[in-house]
Amino acid sequence: MASTNPKTYDTVPAQHLAFLGLGVMGYPMAAHLVLSGHHVKVYNRTGTKAQAFLTEYGHTGRVQIASTPKAAAQDAEVVFCCVGNDQDLAQVVIGDEGALSGMDAHTIFVDHTTASAQIARELFEHCIKAGVDFIDAPVSGGQAGAQNGQLTVMCGGNAQAFEKIRPLAMAFSKACTLMGDSGAGQLTKMVNQICIGGLVQALSEGIAFGMKAGLDMNLVLEVISKGAAQSWQMENRGKTMVADQFDFGFAVDWMRKDLNIVLQEAQKNGARLPVTALVDQFYADVQNLGGRRWDTSSLIKRLS
Repeated sequence: MASTNPKTYDTVPAQHLAFLGLGVMGYPMAAHLVLSGHHVKVYNRTGTKAQAFLTEYGHTGRVQIASTPKAAAQDAEVVFCCVGNDQDLAQVVIGDEGALSGMDAHTIFVDHTTASAQIARELFEHCIKAGVDFIDAPVSGGQAGAQNGQLTVMCGGNAQAFEKIRPLAMAFSKACTLMGDSGAGQLTKMVNQICIGGLVQALSEGIAFGMKAGLDMNLVLEVISKGAAQSWQMENRGKTMVADQFDFGFAVDWMRKDLNIVLQEAQKNGARLPVTALVDQFYADVQNLGGRRWDTSSLIKRLS
């Protein structure tokens, strides 16, 4: 797990945990749990990724591989999950050999997948029937945030269960906040993605305009980042956008998946999102340019 800023962990009693999904986010998140002293049983659909995790962290004596989500969840006090989408999540939790069938009553299931509020509420109902607490807990901060243990976690669910998992989640986070009942975490993440899309498009247009005007855009960004235009996107992606570099983790394909969830939810609740809908189509343009795996700051490519 590459980390530019080594994480300092709070002292938390060691627990037996499970982690389902070792993608670009899940792998470092699970690693932080191991490095902070917990025993972690991991499951990944592609077994080679789980084996790589064992190879990297098995020396701690606190890592096991499970062949199914059910096997991973057995005997775990808390089960964490971070997979691709609603369908993957349902399969991992309530499908054949799903994690829920391996959980004891009073286990807590924490889902870090960016998914719909609807699937969060459905899984909450399944978990309640099984005597299991469910927390929907999508994250923001991207691959670098996961690697450095600096994610922001937005949670929905029972307050008592949240207080139990918060110290664990802080192993890979800088902030972990209960936003409301089940589904509130996912809804908060949708707000996050709406704001990011608009910011990146505005930043793209500003940089493209400045370059056409013949300005030194690195100097411009240095100056305006000290004023009202400042944003995380400007500070962390502005100069790489000028340099035509777009390999920083959160891919366009993933953003379009997230924005699709946002727009579907807006249809249900009546929210008007004209800029978000437009930015979603701009990301479709980037995909057509071959940028499916470019990071989200690549919106500027369609303006060049």
